[in-house]
Amino acid sequence: MYPQDLRYTKDHEWIRVEGARGVVGITYFAQEQLGDVVFVELPKVGTRVEQGKTFGVVESVKTASDLFAPVSGTVVEVNEKLIDRPELVNQDPYGEGWMIVVEMSDPSQVASLLTAEQYEALLPK
Repeated sequence: MYPQDLRYTKDHEWIRVEGARGVVGITYFAQEQLGDVVFVELPKVGTRVEQGKTFGVVESVKTASDLFAPVSGTVVEVNEKLIDRPELVNQDPYGEGWMIVVEMSDPSQVASLLTAEQYEALLPK
């Protein structure tokens, strides 16, 4: 259920490392807890994000939840599709529902994130 090639945060974000960049989104568990996502607020390209700090908000019919950066760096791409189709976060959280791409300022931060096994162990059974 949780892709092995990703790293995870305790706050339910994931990152897929692609060279010096990381594609970021929220996990299947997170979108399931939120329910139907109706709005996603993301930073603009060029925004600096810091590991563990808020970079945006995802809103559902039930609640709003902050998004936390898994690594520090500069946003180089934003998933514009989510403006008109926020439901992609629910339908395909690891594919079409990605949120931002970050040019990592310190790629070694990835080592501090959770593996799929470690992340799954944190989830309620």
